[in-house]
Amino acid sequence: MVNCCGLVTVKKEPVPLKSIEVEVHIRGHVATVKSTLQYVNKEEQPLEALFVFPLPGEAAVCHFSAKIGDKEVVAEVQEKQKAREQYDDALSSGQQAFLLEESDESPDVFRLSVGSLPPGESAAITIIYVMELTVQADHALRFCLPAVLNPRYTPAGTQGWGSGIVSQVTSVPAGMIPYSLSLSAHMSSPNPISKVESNCPLEPLVYHDASQTKATVSLSPGHKFDRDVELLLYYQNAHQPTAIVEAGLASGKPGTLMGDPVIVLSLYPEFPAEVMSSLTSRGEFVFLVDQSGSMHSPMHNGKGSQMRIESARDTLLLLLKSLPLGCYFNIYGFGSRYTSFFPKSVQYSQETMDQSLKKVSEMRADLGGTEILEPLKHIYSQPCVPGHPRQLFIFTDGEVSNTKAVLDLVKSNVGSHRCFSFGIGQGASTALVNGMAKEGCGHAQFITGKDRLQPKVMQSLRFALQPAIVDIAVKWKLPDGVSVTTLSPPLNVVFQGQRALLYAQLTGLSSEHSEGSVTVDYSLANQPITNQLSFSLQSVEDSQLALHRLGARALIRSLEMEERAVGGEKEELKRRVVELSLQAGVSSAFTAFIATYKGSGQPVQGPLVKRNVPAPKAPEDVAWCSPFTLHEYPTSSRHHYSPDCSPHCQFVLPPVKRATGFLILAVPVDYSLHYVHVDDEERVHGIDFNLIYLTVLKRMACCAAPISSPPVSACGISRSIPLPQPTPLGSPALMMALDTLQPGPFLRTCSQIPRKVAPQPQRDPLLQLISLQKASGSWELESALAEVFGKTEGEVALQMPVQVDRALWATVLALIWLYGFRLDAQEEWQFLAMKAVSWIQAQKGASVSECVKAGNALLGCQVEVETLGL
Repeated sequence: MVNCCGLVTVKKEPVPLKSIEVEVHIRGHVATVKSTLQYVNKEEQPLEALFVFPLPGEAAVCHFSAKIGDKEVVAEVQEKQKAREQYDDALSSGQQAFLLEESDESPDVFRLSVGSLPPGESAAITIIYVMELTVQADHALRFCLPAVLNPRYTPAGTQGWGSGIVSQVTSVPAGMIPYSLSLSAHMSSPNPISKVESNCPLEPLVYHDASQTKATVSLSPGHKFDRDVELLLYYQNAHQPTAIVEAGLASGKPGTLMGDPVIVLSLYPEFPAEVMSSLTSRGEFVFLVDQSGSMHSPMHNGKGSQMRIESARDTLLLLLKSLPLGCYFNIYGFGSRYTSFFPKSVQYSQETMDQSLKKVSEMRADLGGTEILEPLKHIYSQPCVPGHPRQLFIFTDGEVSNTKAVLDLVKSNVGSHRCFSFGIGQGASTALVNGMAKEGCGHAQFITGKDRLQPKVMQSLRFALQPAIVDIAVKWKLPDGVSVTTLSPPLNVVFQGQRALLYAQLTGLSSEHSEGSVTVDYSLANQPITNQLSFSLQSVEDSQLALHRLGARALIRSLEMEERAVGGEKEELKRRVVELSLQAGVSSAFTAFIATYKGSGQPVQGPLVKRNVPAPKAPEDVAWCSPFTLHEYPTSSRHHYSPDCSPHCQFVLPPVKRATGFLILAVPVDYSLHYVHVDDEERVHGIDFNLIYLTVLKRMACCAAPISSPPVSACGISRSIPLPQPTPLGSPALMMALDTLQPGPFLRTCSQIPRKVAPQPQRDPLLQLISLQKASGSWELESALAEVFGKTEGEVALQMPVQVDRALWATVLALIWLYGFRLDAQEEWQFLAMKAVSWIQAQKGASVSECVKAGNALLGCQVEVETLGL
C-alpha cells in the first residue's frame, strides 16, 4: 500500500528518522533522560526533517547537541526569534543547523528541525531533560516516556491555528511507525528497590549491589515506539519525607541561581487519624466529561478493551452512587459545544440520582471537538453553593491546543474550587491534565494501558472528601548568614499521604553549616497541625544540575503564567524568563536551542526537501480530519449526480471493507454540514436532503480510491454536489475530523434511524450491584440483586431471618458479597459500603448479627460483623 501520509521521500523511501536510543538515570524521585535520535538522508538532494513530538509537561530540557560524522556541536539557548533567524540564515548559506523549540500553545509539545542534511549524510541528535517522577496510589514512582502525540483540537478563532507547532503534528497508526526504540534505566535510591513494572516487555531487573539500592532494567529488543513507555518503580519505605541539597556550579557566581546550592524538600504530610476518620458530607461536586469524537476510542490495544466513553459512563455511575447525602452535584458533557444535566447544581437525592443515571446511560462520544474552555467559563460563572466547597472533576483525553489559556482560566478561579483531572488513554496532554490539577489545587491521574479508571477516580474522591487544608505556612530555620529564596509556587494544597515538593535557592551556605529544618503549619478541620523536617545541609554534586534546572523550570513556569495574565509588565516578565532560561540552560516559551555546523559552506542549490517525521497516533475507530467547508473542495474533480426520488426515501450503504463505523456527511439544501454515526450495513431512512459519505476504515492510513456518490433519495430535490478528491486519512489535513464543523440545525430524522440491537456483553456483577444501590446507601430485595448473588429472589427471601426488614436483609447481603467476593476492588466500593453501614446503623432495633450469620450461610462466606464495620 502506498503511504499517503507525507512521510516518505520522493522515491517512496522511509522517513529519515531511523532509531531512538534512550538512557534514563533515576536518582530517588528525579529522572535524567538522554534521548539520541539517529537521522540519515538517503535522497539525492539536501533534506530538512521536522519532528513534532511530546515530552512530559513538567520536564526541563537542558541539553541539545548534534553529531555529524565525528564532529559534535552543542546547542546554546537563545531568544526564540533570534534562534529561528539564525537557523534560516545557516540553511541559506549552506551550513547544517538544528533547532529545538517548545510549542507556544502547549509546553508538552516540541519541534525539532534538522537541516540541511547533504545527500547520504547522517546525524545523531541528543536531547537531555530532567523531570520529577509522580507518585501513584500504591506509592510507586511513575516514569513515562511519551510516544503518542494525538492531533490537538483547536477551537475556532483560537490564535495560532494553522501556524503553531501543535497544528504541525504528523501522526500515523501506531503499527506503521518506521523507527524503533531502545531504552535502559539505571536506578539508585537510599532505599532498596523492590521491583520495576512496565506496560512494555522488559528484560530481567539486574541489581548492582547487595543492598539492592542500585539496579538496571531495559526494554526487550525490537521494541517499536508505538505507545507511551511506562515504568513503575517500587522502593521500600519510600513514603518518607526527605531533603536533598545540590551544590551549584563551581564557576558560578555566588548569589545567582546556578552559583548557589538548591534544596528540594519532599514532604509527605500525615493528618491525625481522628480527623481523617470523618470524611465531609458537604460539597458541590461538578463532573465535566469529554464527549468529543476521540472518546470513541479504545482504552488500550488489547482484546476486549472498553471505549473511553464507556469507561467514563461506568465511572460516573460509581461516583453518583458514592456521593454523600446532603451534597450538591451537576454533570456536564463537552465537545464542540457543551450540555449540562441540570441548569445549576442540585441537591443529591434519590430523584436527582435516578434522573442523572438515565442521562449518563445515554452519553455518547458525539459532541465533536474538544473545546474545554467554554464549559469551564460557564461553570466558573455559576455561583457556589454556600457551605459546600466546589470540587471539579474533569475527564478528558486531553487533545487540545489552547492548553495555556485553559490553565490561566483555572488559576484565576482557584479561590472558588479544587480541580481533580483525569487523562484518559495514550496521548493525553500531561501539560493540560497535570496543569489543571496544579493550578486548581487538586490532584491529577492518568489512565493508560490496561489501567482501570474507577480506582483512580475513587482515590481522588477520597481527597475531595478530606477536610480542606487552610492557612498553609512554610517556615525555614537555617544557620545565621544563610537566606532562602523559594523557587516553587506557594504551597496551597496538601493531601493525606501525598508528596509535596518544594524547591528553594540557598544563599550564603558554606561547608561549616551542618543542619537546617523546615516547618509546615496549617489548619485542618479547625485543628492547628505542624509537620517538621530536619535535614543535613551537606550538598551533593550532580553534573547535570538536575535540581537546579527543575527549580529554574518551576520559576519559569510561574513567570510565564504571570506574563500571560498581566498588562503593562509583559516585557519585563518576558525579559526575566529569557534571562533565567539562558542562565539555567533550560527551555522556555520564549527561548529555543540552536546549533549550527559549517560543513561544506556551499549555499544550497534549489529548495530543500522538507520531510515530516511522524509520531505514533493512538488507535481509534474513527479517523478525524481538519476543518473544511464545501467551497474548499478542489474544483478540478467534481462528481455530479441527480438523486433518484424513490417513494421509500432510503439510502443503502454500498458493500465496503468491514469497518467499525461510517461517518455520514449530510449536505442539506442550505449547504450547512452535519454528520451522523451509523453501524455496519444499516440503512438510513427518511433523509430528505442530498448526501455524500466518507467511509472510515479502522486504523487505515489512507484512502486509495476516490470518494464516490451512491444514489440518494431526496424527495424531488436535484442539485449538483461537488465532492472532494481522495484525501489521505492519515495526513495532517485529515487528522482533526469534523471537530470544528459549525453545526447547523439538527437532522429532523435522526431519531428515525434504525439501530440494530447488538448482543449485550455480560455486565460485571460489581457494576450491577452498584447500580442497584439507593442514594441512601441501602439496597432493595429484588430479582436483579438476587441475580448478582447467583440466586433467585425466592431463594434469597426464604433465608431472610424472621421479622427482619427486606431492605435491611438486602443491604447486609450486599455488604457480605462485597467483602466476600470483591475485596480486590475495595478502593472502588468503599464509599458505597460506608453509606450502607451508616444506613444500617440508623435502623433502630435491627438484628444485624442475625442477618450477617444468615447471609454468610446463604452466600457461602465467612465475613465477620466487625469486618463490615457494624
